[in-house]
Parts: sequence; structure tokens; C-alpha cells
Amino acid sequence: MEEFKPYVPPEKSLPEYTVKALILGIVLAIIMGAANAYLGMYAGMTVSASIPAAVISMAILMAFRDKNILENNMVQTAASAGEALAAGVIFTFPALVVLNYYTTFPYYIVTIIAALGGSLGALFTIVLRRAFIVEEKLPYPEGTACAEVLIAGDKGGSHARPILYGGLLGALYKFLGSIGVWKGTLEAAKMAGRRVLYFGSDLSAALISVGYIVGLNIAFLVFLGGAIAWFIAIPIYAAKMGNPQGLSALDLAWTIWSTKIRYMGVGAMVVGGLWSLVKLRGPIIRGIKRGLEAAKRRQAGEAVLRTEEDLPLNYVIALIIAFVIPMFLLYAHVLHSVGMAAVMAIIMLILGFFGSAIAGYLAGIVGSSNNPVSGITIMSLLFTALILKALGLSGMEGMAATILVAAVICTAAAIAGDTMQDLATGYLVGATPKRQQVFEIIGTFFAALVMAPVLNLLIQAYGIAGTPTAKGENALPAPQAFLMAKVTEGVFKGTLEWKMIYIGAAIAIILIIIDEILARMNSKFRTPVMPVAVGIYLPLSLGVPILLGGIARYLAEKASGRVEGMASPGVLGAAGLIAGEALTGILFAGLIVAGIAPSVKTTAVGNVIGVLFLLALLGWLYKLGKE
Repeated sequence: MEEFKPYVPPEKSLPEYTVKALILGIVLAIIMGAANAYLGMYAGMTVSASIPAAVISMAILMAFRDKNILENNMVQTAASAGEALAAGVIFTFPALVVLNYYTTFPYYIVTIIAALGGSLGALFTIVLRRAFIVEEKLPYPEGTACAEVLIAGDKGGSHARPILYGGLLGALYKFLGSIGVWKGTLEAAKMAGRRVLYFGSDLSAALISVGYIVGLNIAFLVFLGGAIAWFIAIPIYAAKMGNPQGLSALDLAWTIWSTKIRYMGVGAMVVGGLWSLVKLRGPIIRGIKRGLEAAKRRQAGEAVLRTEEDLPLNYVIALIIAFVIPMFLLYAHVLHSVGMAAVMAIIMLILGFFGSAIAGYLAGIVGSSNNPVSGITIMSLLFTALILKALGLSGMEGMAATILVAAVICTAAAIAGDTMQDLATGYLVGATPKRQQVFEIIGTFFAALVMAPVLNLLIQAYGIAGTPTAKGENALPAPQAFLMAKVTEGVFKGTLEWKMIYIGAAIAIILIIIDEILARMNSKFRTPVMPVAVGIYLPLSLGVPILLGGIARYLAEKASGRVEGMASPGVLGAAGLIAGEALTGILFAGLIVAGIAPSVKTTAVGNVIGVLFLLALLGWLYKLGKE
């Protein structure tokens, strides 16, 4: 196998820590963190900021003579931390409003947990970088796309054309969909006796691009998870339980999935996450050993390749201790119990590492935008709630303590997935890992400073649907926070859907057995658990375009007669589509917050145009890929 060579070789050193990179990274981290806080509470998802930040950074740095690709990479590293942190915050803290524990948030609680919890996520990934990126060689679709954007921008000329065209097409597609020319999701459901039959697909250029980059195997498994949930589990459940509320077929399908079937995905994630850690224990242990060896070599004055330098482990351990202590004191202040605060800190530390490891792994499979951080958080929340309940906490005190621990784990997992994505980008372009790790923490800290004011502003202006703070039709749904609140309530009140969690765990065990058999047969097709678990946990409508993208990649490679490398024109085009959609998504988030977002009436003709446009984009990727 040909040895991997980064774009900027290790022996070449370019300025990465610069004043303009620091200032630009911090400003973008704050802006994108604030924008995505609203977008996440409004739509239930955030937009990965790595590629938009890279594009914006390139545009601004063009004004400077002394610019370089590694400096640009540092900007996107810091900026993307703001978006990731927003996801961690909005998925958990609003649950305390849903539970009527808070009506507005104390600044110090949100800021401490966001800044330190997120930074822990970045620190936890340091021992995982080599295992996941160098040895396991996970695809990291958005990290790869971001690297291709940076490299093409640095080379210029014909290398940038697929990304430029893809960016324009992706932006146009997202813009037309955002103003309402076509629906973001086309879906239909009907009753067949007592069974409910559903099919739907998101109209998303970014999702077909994710499928194209990860390839057919992973894309199919994500779709398979959705098929298990929506084509098998939901019809069976509906046939058994009926429709006592008299809901429409579409509402019934979504209600069953969100309140029952989705927990199968949580069960599959628990087993799949633990199995992933067991399978990767060798690379993780080797990563730790090599980190210690590198630290010893540095102390002895030996040279270490720049592109293999992580933050020294003694620094990492010292920082982890320094970050855990303030959170322990915070827990003791909230609960007025030193002993319970110590238990919470230990739970947070252990589950935070496991959650960060799983998030880092999943970002390598489906990307940061589609990383089911809320699923990882629910998995951790279950363990936390059960332990705290067993130790005697109950009622509102127990539920609030659980959410405060889950908030740390969620922010850590969100930042961990983003950090691993950024480190994958850095690995491809030839960045220095330890410098990226420092910038990730810097971006996290500065984004954390605005999270509490943004949250309080949104809650006061709009309210959260279904709570006493709701302001009517414009109330924010905050779907993940609602789910966190209901799961926590379910544990402490004994109403949780354990049967569904067990079924998901059983599905994961079956997939593990099949995967081991396929591995012994040296099969190219494999069945890792986590993509299927993600498919069960996320709506089917996300899996459909991902599958279409994977099929387009497979057909393009077959037509070309050779396997295309990650720098193929098709992948460059896919990277451009992701960049265009992400940038437009960020822009629209700002327009929505400002109350000036344009809109038109969606029509059936518009929906047809949206489908045909998406098929044309798939055809374009296929054509690029077979060149």
C-alpha cells in the first residue's frame, strides 16, 4: 500500500499560529455558535461550520500576502467549535425549562459547563486521533470534503472548478428549498388495515454528497437502519397497538417513531458503541503508548515529526483535572452535597470519555452534521439517571442533576466529533495536531461566553413549545431537549421504553455476529453496528439521499473501471455541494433570527422541480466520478 503523504509535508513548516487566524477563528466561532443555537432549537439540527468557515477564511485571507493553507485550517478549526458547542448546549439545557426547573439560565452555569465540558471533549480525542484517523482510516466525509476545499483553494485553477461549481449548485439548491420553492422533506404515509406504511426523503444536496463520500457500504447501512425502523418496526407496532388517538397516517408514523421506535436506536448505539471501543482497544492503547513515547523522546531532545505531535499527555491529564474541579464545585453548589457532587463528577468523566470516543467514531462515518450526538447523550443520560436514582436522588432534584451531567457529556461529545473531523482535515492537509487541539479549545471557550445570553434571548423571545414559557405559534420546538426531558422523567417515574432499548441491543448483537462472519470471509461488504444504529435513530428521510449518493459513487467507480481516490473530481464536487448548502444554511439562520428570511408558497410543481434538480445533481456527481 502506498504510504500516505499529506499535502504539506512534515519537514515543511508554515505559520499556523497567527494573530489574524486567532481573531478570525474566534469571531467566526461566536457568530456560528449563536446562529446554530437558534437553528438547532428551531429545526432540530445544526449545520457543520468547518467548510463554511474554511471558505469564508479563504475569502478574507486573500487580502493578505502572507497567507497559507495551514493558517486557513486553523481558522476553520476554531470556528467549527462554535457550531459544535451550540449543538451540545441546545440539546440539553432547554430540557431544564421543559422540566420547569429554570425559566431562564444563570450565566455561570451554562458558561462553565459549556466551556469546560466542551474542552474535555477536545482533550479526550487526543488519545483517539491516531486510532481513528491514522490506523482505522475512517472516511470522515465532511473532514475530507473540508480538506479538499482547502487544497483546491490553495492550488487554484482547474483543481478548484468541481468545488466551485458544486458550491454554486449546492447554494442554489439550498436557497430555493429554504425559501419554500419545494419542501425540505417529501413524505407520504397511508394506512393498510391497522398497519401504517411510510416513505420519505429529504431533498438535500449535502446528504447525497455525504453518501457519495462515505461510499455504498456505509450509505446502505444507514438506510438499512431506517428501513428496520420505518418499514418493519413501525408497521408492526401500529398493527399491534392500533390508532386510539385517531391520528393521520403520517402523524401516527412519526409519533410511533419518536416515542417508541427511536429508543431501538439508543439500544443499538449502546451495544455498538461499547463494541466499537472493544474492537478499537488495540489502536487506542497503542495511541496512548505512542503519545507517552513521543513525550519521552521530546524530553530526551529527540525529533518528532511535526504532523504527529499531539498535546503532551502530561498536559492533557493536568488540563482534565483542572477542568473537572470547577464542575465538581458547581455540582456541589447546585445540590448542596459534596458526596453526590463527587459521584456526578466521576460519572461525567467516565461517560464523557466513552461518549466522546463514540462521537469521534461516528463523525468518521456519517460526518459531523449527521452525528447523532443527542443519541449518545441519551445513552449516557440513561446510565447517569439510573445510577443517581439508585443512590437515592429522586424527583426534580434527581432530574436536574441528571441533565446537568448530561449537558457536560453532550457538549464533550459534540466537540469531540468536531475535533476529530478537524483533525482528519489537518491530517490530509499536513497540519500540526497539537496546534489544532489548542485552537479547538480556544474556539470552545469563546463560543461558550455567548451561549447563555443566546439561550435566554431565544426562550424569552419565542418560548419552547409545550412549556409554560411558550409564546404561541412561534414557540421553538427544541426536539432533542424535549426528548432528554422525557427520557429523564421516564427513568425517575418508571415509564421508560425499556423493551425498545432491549430490541435495539438485540439487533446490534445480530449485526456484530454477521460482521464477524463477513470479516472471516474477507468480504468487502461489512455490517458495523453504528451506521445501522444511526439509521434507526434518525428519520428515514435522511438515509434515502445518503443511499442515493452511495449508489452514484459505486456506479461511477464501476464505469471508470478503477476505484477513485478521495481526491477524485466526484469527491471534489461533493465537497462543493456540502460547502454551498452549509454556507447558505448559515446565512438563512441569520436571516431567520433577523426576521427577514424570504419565503414563497410551496407547490406540487415546485416539489417535482426539487426532485428533478436533485437527480440532476446525482447525475453530475456520477459524471465527475467516472472521468
